[in-house]
Amino acid sequence: MRILLGHISTAHGIRGEVVIKSHTDDPLDIGAYGALSNEDGSKTYTIKPLRVAKKGVVARIEGVTDRNAAEALRGTELYVERDKLPEPDDDEVYHADIIGMAAQRSDGSDVGEVIALQNFGAGDLLEIRLAGKKRTEFVPFDDQFVPEIDFDTRRVTVVMPDDTAPSEDE
Repeated sequence: MRILLGHISTAHGIRGEVVIKSHTDDPLDIGAYGALSNEDGSKTYTIKPLRVAKKGVVARIEGVTDRNAAEALRGTELYVERDKLPEPDDDEVYHADIIGMAAQRSDGSDVGEVIALQNFGAGDLLEIRLAGKKRTEFVPFDDQFVPEIDFDTRRVTVVMPDDTAPSEDE
């Protein structure tokens, strides 16, 4: 399984440097995992990060020596094999490890499938495609709404927001 670590957003200067939008905690770590590849793994890129700039990490890519070659890489997504990444801390997950998991209620009833982990600025949200439907629902990704993640069975237990709303009788 490949994990997206960033993408090349633009060329920088005339000597083949690029600007990389890094998805790593420390942006300069984009080069810490060895050679990165494109999405299908058919091309590899050895990255040497130089510095963090306002728009991303300015870096050199082995074999890229002029602006034209750097411009040709614009939009290239950079992936690493999952096994090259450190194991996440107890309270962390990699998006790729949770996407595709079945979502169910604590009684075992099917809710749907986790299709994304989003953050629009107010905290992490699981995006779940509801079983048998095209629409999705967002669930806060915290202990109250996601009390259990079982990596072995690839299931998450969720409390849907409408499950917590008081009934009209209350």
